[in-house]
Amino acid sequence: MKHFEVKANLRTDLGKKATKAIRKADNVPCVIYGREEVVHFYTSKSAVRKLIYTPEVMFADINIDGKVKYAMTKDIQFHPVSDEILHIDFYEVDNKKPITIQIPIIIEGDSPGVRAGGKLKLNNRKITVRAIMENVPDGFSIDISKLNIGDAIKVKELKSDKLEFVDPKSKVVVMVTTARSATAEEEAEDAAEAEKEAEKEAGEGETDKTDEETTK
Repeated sequence: MKHFEVKANLRTDLGKKATKAIRKADNVPCVIYGREEVVHFYTSKSAVRKLIYTPEVMFADINIDGKVKYAMTKDIQFHPVSDEILHIDFYEVDNKKPITIQIPIIIEGDSPGVRAGGKLKLNNRKITVRAIMENVPDGFSIDISKLNIGDAIKVKELKSDKLEFVDPKSKVVVMVTTARSATAEEEAEDAAEAEKEAEKEAGEGETDKTDEETTK
């Protein structure tokens, strides 16, 4: 998996005034939760922009005043209006111990079921794996060249010498459905979504009615 270097500075003042000054200088206050300590630091917005705004999964090599810590992004806080990055939480990674992480699924091959008119359905774009940092790949490839209509690949069928698959063994990763069943499923999902929206609007209507009665 790719590594992205983040150059940072250690924070000594953790007060609100100092935090405001950090943000005003176009920096982002951050914290890394380590195995033995919690470290507060800050870095420029430009230094983490590529790490945050990317579909790729990357490790962060955080260089704090010359000392490098390997980490994963744990949580990001955004401003509710401007969408600016307000704060980032990182989790320190031990490069000799297994970690649990989600990586993208890469589909390879040409499915005979799809050629026959079926529809390929990928239930999730990522899969959860466990491995030491150096063995975590950019993505996990799944070959669909033997999938006919009605066939599926489950987690229990996935093989890797360096990865442990954490998701339930019976979970379907990818399958080929008939065009008719795929359409029916989409219609059912749309109907369920419409029902939820109707219930929400009905609830809002009741609230408005109650407010009106209270006003009277």
